[in-house]
Amino acid sequence: MRPSVRAIALVFTLVFTLVLLGIAPAQAAGELPILTVNDSEGGQTWSLSLQILVLMTALTLLPAMVLAMTSFTRIIVVLAILRQALGTQQTPSNNILLGLALFLSIFVMAPVLERTYVEGLEPYLADTMSEAEAFENGKAPLVDFMLKQTREADVALFASIAGIESIDNPADTPLTVLIPAFVVSELKTAFQIGFLVFIPFVIIDLVVASVLMSMGMMMLSPMIISLPFKIMLFVLIDGWALISGTLVGSFFGVSP
Repeated sequence: MRPSVRAIALVFTLVFTLVLLGIAPAQAAGELPILTVNDSEGGQTWSLSLQILVLMTALTLLPAMVLAMTSFTRIIVVLAILRQALGTQQTPSNNILLGLALFLSIFVMAPVLERTYVEGLEPYLADTMSEAEAFENGKAPLVDFMLKQTREADVALFASIAGIESIDNPADTPLTVLIPAFVVSELKTAFQIGFLVFIPFVIIDLVVASVLMSMGMMMLSPMIISLPFKIMLFVLIDGWALISGTLVGSFFGVSP
C-alpha cells in the first residue's frame, strides 16, 4: 500500500533533518543522555530524550535543507529567469513562483521519499531495524538522487578542497562534499535551461526595437510594445505547461 500524504510529509521532514545532522552516527556511538523530571509529589517520572529535542530544534533548518538537497533550486531559478525574460516585473508574484516550485519539487522527489519510507522509516517504526540501519537505508535514495544530478567535475572540485584524494565508490561520497557539489551543479543546469528560455524573448525584443527604430519612433520604449507579443507567444505555446514539463523531465531524462 502506498504511503499517505501525511506519511510522505513526515518522511520529508525526518529525512532531511537526519541527513543534515547525522544523528545516526552519534547514536551508533551510544545512547544520548536522558533528561528525567520528577513531579512535586515524587510519584511519577517523565523522560525526555535529548535526541528528540535536537530533532525538533533542527526543524528550523528544514527550508535550507529543501533548498540544498532537492530539485527546488533548479526549478525556482529557471522560473525566476523566465519571469525576467517575459519582462512582467512582479507578475507572477514571488509567492506564486515559490508555490509552483515547491509542488513541482514534491512531484519530483515523491519517488525518493517513497523509497525512503519503505526502506528506512517503515522498518524502523515496525521495530525490525535499528536506528543506525534505518538512517543508512533511508539516506541511500536521497544520495542516489543527488549523485545522478551532480557533475563529476563538481564532486572532484569539492573533494580536492576537502583533501580527499579519491572516492572509489560514488555512494561513499561524504555529504559534506556531495551537498555543495549538488547545489553548484543544479545552479549550472538551471542557468543553461534559463539561457534557452531567454533566447526567444530576446529575439522578440530585437525585432520590435528594430521596427521602431526604422519607423523613427525613438521615444517609444520597445518593452511596452514587445511585452504583449511575448505574453501572446507564451500563451499560444502553452508556456507554463511546457516549462513545468521540461523542468520535471530534466530530472528523469525525459523530454515533454
